[in-house]
Formats: sequence, C-alpha cells, structure tokens
Amino acid sequence: MVGEDRILTTHVGSLPRPEALIELLELREKDPGADPARVRAQLRAEVAAVVKRQVELGIDLVSDGEFSKVSYATYVTERLSGFGGESRGHAAADLKAFPDYARKLIEIGGVVPSAGGVCCVGPVAPQSAAALREDLDNFAAALEDARPYGAFMNAASPGVVSVFQKNAFYPDEDAYIEAVAEALRPEYEAIVAAGHLLQIDCPDFAMGRHLAFADLSDEAFVGIVERNVAAVNQATRNIPAEKLRVHLCWGNYEGPHHHDIPLEKIIGAVLKVKARCLLIEGANPRHEHEWKVFEDVRPPPDTIIVPGVIDSTSNYIEHPELVAQRIERYAGVVGRERVMAGADCGFSTFRGLPNVWPDIAWRKLESRVAGARLASARLWGRAPR
Repeated sequence: MVGEDRILTTHVGSLPRPEALIELLELREKDPGADPARVRAQLRAEVAAVVKRQVELGIDLVSDGEFSKVSYATYVTERLSGFGGESRGHAAADLKAFPDYARKLIEIGGVVPSAGGVCCVGPVAPQSAAALREDLDNFAAALEDARPYGAFMNAASPGVVSVFQKNAFYPDEDAYIEAVAEALRPEYEAIVAAGHLLQIDCPDFAMGRHLAFADLSDEAFVGIVERNVAAVNQATRNIPAEKLRVHLCWGNYEGPHHHDIPLEKIIGAVLKVKARCLLIEGANPRHEHEWKVFEDVRPPPDTIIVPGVIDSTSNYIEHPELVAQRIERYAGVVGRERVMAGADCGFSTFRGLPNVWPDIAWRKLESRVAGARLASARLWGRAPR
C-alpha cells in the first residue's frame, strides 16, 4: 500500500460531478422511473471518465467520485430500511456563534451543516443491493480501462448515520448504532470482496462534537467516539485491517471552526479503530498544526497516516512546495514509509454543493501530485520512479 521510493497520493472520495450528471441524478430522485437506461448509461460513462482523469493526473489510489450518491451520509436511506419522517437538525456550534454569517451562507447557497433530515422510524436492515451492485459494476469497468495503482470505495460509518438520521425507534442510541453497524456490514464486505479498499467515512469521530453533541463535555464526547469506533470494528470484523481506510473530519464547510475538538483529545480513541489508513485534516487553518500530535502519540506500527495536504473548502491552489512541506512534517514524525498524501475532505460531499469550483478542485489535486513528487525526491534523496 505504500510506495517503495515515493509518497503515494489519494483523496477522500467525492469529486466534482459534471453538471449533466447532476441533472440526471436529480431527475432520477424526483422520478425513479424516468428513463432509467439513460441515467445508468450516463452514470457509467461519467464514472469511467472520472477514474481515467484521476489516473492521468497521477493519483495513485482512486475512487468512483461517489458519483451515484446524494451525499456521503444520507445515501444509506435508499439502501437500508427503517427510515422516514423528518427531524429538526442541530446547527453547528461554531455557526451558531456567528448567526449573521450563517444566514449569509444560506443566502448564497453555501454549505451549512445541520444534523437533521429523515429519522429512523423502524428496524434498520439491508434492502435491495441493486444500487451497490451498479456502483461496483461501473467502478469495475472503469478500473479495467484505467488500471490505477489501487482503488477504494466509500461507505458511511454507523456513527455518521446516527448524526444525520436521528433515532426515533430504538430504545437508546447504543441499540441504534449497533443495528446500523450490522445493517451496513454487507455493503462493507461486498466492497472488499469486489477487490477494493473500503473507506469508512467517520466525521462523527470529530464533527459530531460540535454538530450533534455540543452539550457534552469533551470527556463525554470521547466516550461517544469510543462507542462509534467499537461499532466500526464490529461491522468490519470479517475484513482485514489492510483493506480498511477510515476518514475523520470536523465538517467540510467554510465556517470559523473554533469549536472543533482538538485532535489530541480524540486521537487515543480514534487509533483503536481497525484500519490500516487514517485520513485526517492537515491543510486548513484550524488543523494544519496538528501534525505535532504525532510527536507524542505513536500510531500502531502498521498504521499509515494520510493527512490532507490540500484544503477542500478554499479555492486557493496550493503551491507544490507547500504541499511538499506538509508531507515532510508528517514524515518527520511518523516516518516516510507511513505517510500518504491526501486531501482534507471530499470535493463534492453533497451533490451539487461544491465548496471549491470544479476546475479549481482538479488543479488543486494536480498541485498535490506535484508536491508529493517534490517531497519524495527529498525524502528518498533521488527522483521517484
């Protein structure tokens, strides 16, 4: 999974969706029976194109862009039973502190996180696997043509499902998380059985603090993280750790983030998750400094740290030299063989609501590849192959 003489590159999963695909998926959402063959053909073609573009750009571990999903967390309501109704969401604590700014964000169509939407109103269980099979088939066809170094596919964590789809059925949150974990297990196992790395998206490990659990102490929230980590481990009990990636973040939106819980407070609980790769934020102004956490906290010997070395909410295109410096900081504390270059979060976590203009997102990814090559040359004392 790590290169012998270079820093590998990857990203978090979601990539900018073409406008034509967004329109088709919105049509399918409003009317599932509307020209399904056309939608399937367009989706398959766009997945092939985005995989090819990643490979041509020099990205080593690629995804399908999460092109078929409404969002990384709410797509599960289409694949699992038990969801309906509606709950009022919690506003993020940092945006509540600046209500005028939050209102302005809403006015201009910006991303404003809210832990609300449909609820759990019945037993959670797998429904039809047709959507997952379509995703796997489209990805397989794209990979056959593009032949990247490696591939991963995203899936939601049990904890993030509970953040955005509130429990109105199970006797307590523990029972709800347990049921969701078991319901997601077949999807997790199917992704790995298809030959891909499985990335479980776990913003509940960090963003959950200021979005859903702002009334708790930091210590109590760490207990929530430990429970959610245990749920991930239980749901992946049949999957080898080397096939697993876990991503955590503090929310992919352009807010003040001054209520983000520090990485140092949650890292002990997070490192108990059974996953070879840990993807974290490392480029934005609130978390770039946290590479220093690993001076005091030593990850397990086989853990690969994948810091974001490009920001996913800013339209600045990072200079390759800055990218290289960010990579080298992590390499200096955990070792060059245990670092991979990532991004802070996805570039289209909610369909049609990009923080970064699509053309700029691709240029940022290109600059990240160039920065990884610079860092590789310096870390290994020679130009990478």
